[in-house]
Amino acid sequence: THTHARTRTNMAAVFAVASACARRAVPATRSLAAISVAPQQRRFLNLHEYQSKGLMQEHGVNVQKFKVASTAEEAEQFSKDLDVHEIVLKAQVHAGGRGKGTFSSGLKSGVHLSTDPAEVGRLASEMLGYSLVTKQTPPDGVNVSKVMVAQALDIARETYFAILLDRDSGGPVIVASPEGGVDIEEVAESSPELIFKEYIDIFEGLQPEQTDRVATALGFEGAKHAQAQEQMKALYELFLAVDATQVEINPFAETPDGQVVCFDAKINFDDNAAFRQKELFSDIDHSEDDPREVEAAKHDLNYIGMDGNIACLVNGAGLAMATMDIIKLHGGEPANFLDVGGGVTEAMVTSAFDIVSSDERAKAILVNVFGGIVNCATIANGVVAACKNVDLKLPLILRLEGTNVEAAKEIVAESNLPIIMADDLDEAAKKAVAAIQ
Repeated sequence: THTHARTRTNMAAVFAVASACARRAVPATRSLAAISVAPQQRRFLNLHEYQSKGLMQEHGVNVQKFKVASTAEEAEQFSKDLDVHEIVLKAQVHAGGRGKGTFSSGLKSGVHLSTDPAEVGRLASEMLGYSLVTKQTPPDGVNVSKVMVAQALDIARETYFAILLDRDSGGPVIVASPEGGVDIEEVAESSPELIFKEYIDIFEGLQPEQTDRVATALGFEGAKHAQAQEQMKALYELFLAVDATQVEINPFAETPDGQVVCFDAKINFDDNAAFRQKELFSDIDHSEDDPREVEAAKHDLNYIGMDGNIACLVNGAGLAMATMDIIKLHGGEPANFLDVGGGVTEAMVTSAFDIVSSDERAKAILVNVFGGIVNCATIANGVVAACKNVDLKLPLILRLEGTNVEAAKEIVAESNLPIIMADDLDEAAKKAVAAIQ
């Protein structure tokens, strides 16, 4: 079970490929068809594997027995306490590819199987406190502070099951395939007829006949068919309870002894639900996140660090992207994406300056504001205060247009600060590039 922002796997691509094939490869079940779902919004909360397993367990979803250890001694003891035949020990990091990773201790792989509690303790001692490097981590890897000690189960058959928020239909949709345990993108590309969907009426909820159709499409039979239906119902209840935008189980599998178990999950959350999911959002592990992004989120700023040297402070995501494009057009490289939003205050502007000026790669700052909802005077006051508070040494290029712009320009002029004014975005980008040359 690994819950995280699914930015590495482009689910929208699956939907597009399968949609193109829908009309020539519709399954026999009338309400199941090749998948076509709108791209999902990209505001997510990252949880570790053990956290997502805990969430599923709380909502009646079948998962392996597990415990979480912070020391090698705990890992060894927990492997005894679980009282199972075999243990799987997993490093808890947000990055994928753990099984093929390498620790700074020299240990190979962040996933190990063992029947010996003493060996589990030894392996944990070579994981905890060390950095794990995978294809999805930074070059130096990420530090491992927790390991999951879980029951190892054999899998007889793997399927794929997901619930997504579909904007086109205005509600959730089940996406399922009898081909599980592999990247669903590959299935959509090679066998789109094996990807099915079932729309859920948000007012009526998930109906028994719908889970019956999906379980049949996935090939569950007998007692396992009924189990699969119950698990689908529990997963839908989880989807609603935690305000998820996606709950993806891969594999949604059956064991040799006839159990239906959710082995690996990816759960996406919309941060608009943070106000009513306070306990969930308070349990976020930020140790692997960019500290600038974490700090920006505290001030309701949308920030993404990049590799360039011209820091950007803009109102509106579209204008921010256009600003970055024009910087590149004139030979510069943006250092970040930073959208202060329509409800920006002077305090937020000061916080934004603190964040962008802390980037050692930034050699200039470009502020580009088009005031509609935003009052340009608010931005101007914030910029002036920030320049004084942070003792700004970098060249600052300021372009203001829109609501109260003349008053804003007067505020800047009266400050006597060495702020470089620009009349339009093109001029601002040129001046920003020139300032670092």
